[in-house]
Amino acid sequence: MKIKLTEITVRDLTEGYEDNDEEGGVIGFSGKLDIRPPHQREFVYGDKERDAVIDSLTNNFPLGVMYWAVKDNGDFEIIDGQQRTVSISQYINGDFSFRNDFADDMRYFDNLQDDEKEKFLDYKLTVYLCSGSNSDKLQWFKTINIAGKPLTDQELKNAVFSGTWVSDAKRYFSKNGCAAYQIGKDYLKGNAIRQEYLETVINWISEGDIDRYMGKHQPDKDAIPLWEYFQDVISWVEATFTTKRKIMKGVDWGTLYNQFKDKVQNAQKIEEETVRLLLDDDISKQSGIYPYILTRKEKYLSIRAFTDPIKLRVYTKQNGICPICGKHFALNKMHADHITPWHDGGKTTEENCQMLCRDDNLKKSGK
Repeated sequence: MKIKLTEITVRDLTEGYEDNDEEGGVIGFSGKLDIRPPHQREFVYGDKERDAVIDSLTNNFPLGVMYWAVKDNGDFEIIDGQQRTVSISQYINGDFSFRNDFADDMRYFDNLQDDEKEKFLDYKLTVYLCSGSNSDKLQWFKTINIAGKPLTDQELKNAVFSGTWVSDAKRYFSKNGCAAYQIGKDYLKGNAIRQEYLETVINWISEGDIDRYMGKHQPDKDAIPLWEYFQDVISWVEATFTTKRKIMKGVDWGTLYNQFKDKVQNAQKIEEETVRLLLDDDISKQSGIYPYILTRKEKYLSIRAFTDPIKLRVYTKQNGICPICGKHFALNKMHADHITPWHDGGKTTEENCQMLCRDDNLKKSGK
């Protein structure tokens, strides 16, 4: 890779700035700079970070080096510096106001004095122009010390597998108010802009092998199959668990869908059991009710454990003797066990507790 150091004024950087989102992307530098190429993340700076950029320029503080890749046609695309570039451009575009140490109120760029505007526009940014292959550019993108919020794993994967498929997938899963958010916000945790929706859904459909799935579909012209899969998951969830509840957010729905989508479920009985389980004080993790109902694995419920005082009292009553093998053990060598199992109606109470040696408890649990 060839690297050339240059300086660009804010005036030149923001000339012709346009944010056309899906249609034409984000451009600047008289239309020659692609500010948000396919491998770039969405704009994630908050007000504090965005204001810090403007404060640096206003006070003539150094902002940090930016990296642009030189395209085959001589135009450019940002490798590192999108967040700072968009912050600067949005301020000049009048998208937000800013108050510095010398002003008493918030001021938009258009409200600055002429000399203040000129000083801001004449600020010189340090830019490295990088020429090389696509793989060179992507490697730089992964290894450069990027200012601001660090890239998430999925943002890096988007860079590595950039192309038409990633661009289309981001259209469904990676925008504020995106289609996936509209139908899935009650079921998914995370931030769509930080690619957490996209990561979750690819993880579901690939059964945990995100790299393999993205590599296979990288040349695809669109991500419609991924979007259709997500819609199928959400439709299945709403048909199976008919009452929407806050505890549904973040459940591993895709994995459950993959395993149980072809099995006939009785939604009415599922709802009745859900209500009953929600009233059970022994269940510590209510969101685990949904996978439990389908799998019958109690591990999802985090059944309330016996307290240390209960364990000590029961241990004392038993004189440290395991009721199964009849041998004596130290307290720390024994496990608290439900005499009547939870799934048979047993509660986590002192009356339903027995202390078993580790071996016998494991044998009992394995039956």
